[in-house]
Amino acid sequence: ALIDKGTHVEIEVFDEPELAAQKHRAGLRRLLALQLKEPLKFLEKNIPDLQRMAVAYMSLGTAEELRDQIIGVALERAFLADPLPSDEFQFKARLEEGRSRLNLIAQEVARLAGTVLLEYQAALRKLKDARPPKDVAEDLQAQLQRLMPKAFVHKTPWAQLQHYPRYLKAVTLRLDKLRADAARDAKLMAEIKPLEQRWQRRVAELKGAADARLDDFRWQLEELRVSLFAQELRTPQPVSVKRLDKVWTQLSH
Repeated sequence: ALIDKGTHVEIEVFDEPELAAQKHRAGLRRLLALQLKEPLKFLEKNIPDLQRMAVAYMSLGTAEELRDQIIGVALERAFLADPLPSDEFQFKARLEEGRSRLNLIAQEVARLAGTVLLEYQAALRKLKDARPPKDVAEDLQAQLQRLMPKAFVHKTPWAQLQHYPRYLKAVTLRLDKLRADAARDAKLMAEIKPLEQRWQRRVAELKGAADARLDDFRWQLEELRVSLFAQELRTPQPVSVKRLDKVWTQLSH
């Protein structure tokens, strides 16, 4: 694997192919960044609306951390589609190909991050103002922490990040409906809890090892929350407690 050493990259040998692949990706990203010093300098100064986003991101981290994530994801998306370049010729071709797209992609990433952060702020504000019962407040805080770690732009798969505005809007809508019918909210929460607890236990058992099927289940849980607490926002495919029970049974075998 190519290893990211900040000012340069080095080659190292690993025993586990998964670990090597993960490190190699970061090493390749650094190698690209070293070839793109000028375009990246320009980007660092020209991310649209960075200051406004930084205000919404303040409870999670600094403007620089947000900026670096946006640029990192833009690099990934402009240059590191699979299969990755494996020799000098492919690397140079990829560099030329991605260079022309980098600014547009960075703007797209920044736009999405901005939309997500606005919905996040709205959800946090609503949670504070609505003063929901303790169990609901804890449930929503845990959900928001899962969705929005400090590195949410970088850590969340791009395809999922596009659904974030809907997931976060669902939190706000749930709090609106809670006032009118707290009993309904409690009933729905009791339905989703066992599924989430099973998932959390399994994630804990894996101690950080990757499992694509578990990740997929996690996103289905988010969709289930939309479908239970904010149906009007719609889910890309039908999802229900029964369906997820079935999926879990298959996962466990």
